[in-house]
Amino acid sequence: MAVWIQAQQLQGDALHQMQSLYGQHFPIEVRHYLAQWIEGQLWDSVELENPQEELKAKRLLDSLVQELQKKAEHQVGEDGFLLKIKLGHYASQLKSTYDRCPLELVRCIKHILHTEKRLVQEATNVSSGGGGTLDSLSQRHQQINQAFEELRVAMQETENELRKLQHNQEYFIIQYQENLHIQAQLNNLSAVPAEERAQRETSLQAKRATLETWLTREANTMQKYRLDLAEKHQQSLVQLRKQQTLILDEELIQWKRRQQLAGNGGPSEGGLDVLQSWCEKLADLIWQNRQQIQRAKHLTQQLPLPGPIEELLTKLNADITDIISALVTSTFIIEKQPPQVLKTQTKFAATVRLLVGGKLNVHMNPPQVKAVIVSEQQAKALLKNESTRNDSSGEILNNNCVMEYHRTTGTLSAHFRNMSLKRIKRSDRRGAESVTEEKFTVLFESQFSVGGNELVFHVKTLSLPVVVIVHGSQDNNATATVLWDNAFAEPVSFMRSFLEEALHLNLIHF
Repeated sequence: MAVWIQAQQLQGDALHQMQSLYGQHFPIEVRHYLAQWIEGQLWDSVELENPQEELKAKRLLDSLVQELQKKAEHQVGEDGFLLKIKLGHYASQLKSTYDRCPLELVRCIKHILHTEKRLVQEATNVSSGGGGTLDSLSQRHQQINQAFEELRVAMQETENELRKLQHNQEYFIIQYQENLHIQAQLNNLSAVPAEERAQRETSLQAKRATLETWLTREANTMQKYRLDLAEKHQQSLVQLRKQQTLILDEELIQWKRRQQLAGNGGPSEGGLDVLQSWCEKLADLIWQNRQQIQRAKHLTQQLPLPGPIEELLTKLNADITDIISALVTSTFIIEKQPPQVLKTQTKFAATVRLLVGGKLNVHMNPPQVKAVIVSEQQAKALLKNESTRNDSSGEILNNNCVMEYHRTTGTLSAHFRNMSLKRIKRSDRRGAESVTEEKFTVLFESQFSVGGNELVFHVKTLSLPVVVIVHGSQDNNATATVLWDNAFAEPVSFMRSFLEEALHLNLIHF
């Protein structure tokens, strides 16, 4: 119950984040009245990707419902009557919601508890630091969050400037049409009697002269506004790229390195919730910036004025599209790696996740992910664009999976639960490496669209190196190969290099 007591003391954005964890899928009242019971259960012992754990999850669901019903029965008095009805309703609601998918309840509660612990820990670090120096992790996170706030403010400023520009342009067009109307009146003066014509012509020409002077001055002012706005978009783009580099090239790469070392018995790589929240904020800001640039370009096309603005906006649009492409392709990752020693004819699992899938509404048309096994040589050839075909080095059964969106956690992932390597095709090993030294990798690939098919991505991600064995006697030598590879791999992941090279070689389409 200690976590819940501390969570209730959160303030500001942290409190808002905590409150947003709850809703109809899991009411905050249930968390409050069953806090001690909830924190006492072994939620982390349930493996979400293992269908055989569904029975354990079902028992937890039934116990939760029973605890709620007990709590409801013990309510007395006038106030207790209303609470009794409410808790009974929640018991029935949770039963009907999760009875057919109890693992989703476990997923939901694990996400809630982990997030609360993180928020409490972050708040504790800040408060305990006082006037002193925060630890390096908190400093880095604070730096990233501060940069996001600055970007949000900058994006709001450019939005306001864009609306102001649009308003000015609409008024300019109205005045321009008025000038054309005056010109038409002057052209039609021949039908007016001579005495009246002179007087009206003088008046109309004076109006036209005044209006044309205003139009010329306003056109120059508007062109300056357009250039100033484009410069602000360029500045935002630079900051977005800097923030994205920090998150993808440092934070995400470090997570992947920890994941690799965890395969050697190192500490857990940690959850992806924080990384996902950052990536989603990036996606949101980048998409806003891209839409603003496109609206500015539309205004320019609607009212062409002399100058380099259209070329500038075209370049900005191309740059921001490159940034969002890099974000999407880099955040298609393997959350749960396949085993690095793979035995043929043996079931294995893996989980692939798109960190920005929920934010970009990719789940509206759920993409399918395919897994194939390729040799180390094939992977290198693919990086060098020497192979245009995705030839595999074996056959994986049950290697297609549709990505599922989990509303309780906001994650979009594909859980390969029952893959099996039916056969493997090895290279010619005469005088070369032994079977237990030959490395392969599992290639996961998918295709999906963003923004109503405005951008289409063909993305790929590679697993950590795997060694394929056919007999248990080969396990020790194969394990030695992957342990060595994990320990002495380059700090920059092979997967990151693949994505950068693939984007450069147009393997990823948009």
